[in-house]
Amino acid sequence: MESVRVDIAGTPVLRGLDLRLEAGEVVGLLGPNGSGKSTLLRMLAGLIPPAGGRCRVLGADISADGAAGRAARAAVRTSVTLIGHQPALYPQLELGENLRLVARLTGRDETDATAALESVGLAAATHRRADQCSHGMLRRADLARALLTEPHLLLLDEAHAGLDRDSVHLVQVLTEAVRSRSGACVLVSHERDRLRPMVDRAVELVDGAVVPASVSVP
Repeated sequence: MESVRVDIAGTPVLRGLDLRLEAGEVVGLLGPNGSGKSTLLRMLAGLIPPAGGRCRVLGADISADGAAGRAARAAVRTSVTLIGHQPALYPQLELGENLRLVARLTGRDETDATAALESVGLAAATHRRADQCSHGMLRRADLARALLTEPHLLLLDEAHAGLDRDSVHLVQVLTEAVRSRSGACVLVSHERDRLRPMVDRAVELVDGAVVPASVSVP
């Protein structure tokens, strides 16, 4: 993306933003609350359009005007998975029902949904309704959704939040799975030490623009 600007309710949130992701790259994204981190992820997911500049996601120009831009944003959503602060689950459905629905919508076998839940340690909770699950369980179910959909671009907004000590490794399992198929990841975190072993480089949002992060990463 080049010189990207995003406005929310007429207020500039991102401006003059330049960022390039390479295939197989995991990038950490830092910044204080209100700096625009979640806004950037939502734009990359095709949920909100840029107000200016140029942005291509997986080859699609999501910054194009009019119908072309709307079509491009709709197209990239099938190859992008965003895990935000709120779980992308229907609360009245069981965890298994939620994942099987995702499997059907994305042309996958329902057994893949079962396998995804098993991989995050939720096999025993398949028949539990989402609104009866703890925050940590919902977080793991969202990670299972990302494993199931096999995105080419994975966007994680504070993905470690709510995970217990025995589950935090699942975030790295997920990012490595995306990397192995030459996809890319953007991982938002307030914990620089947690980012360090997971990312190839880190950047920080300052005054709506991206700058190299002060933390060194391997």
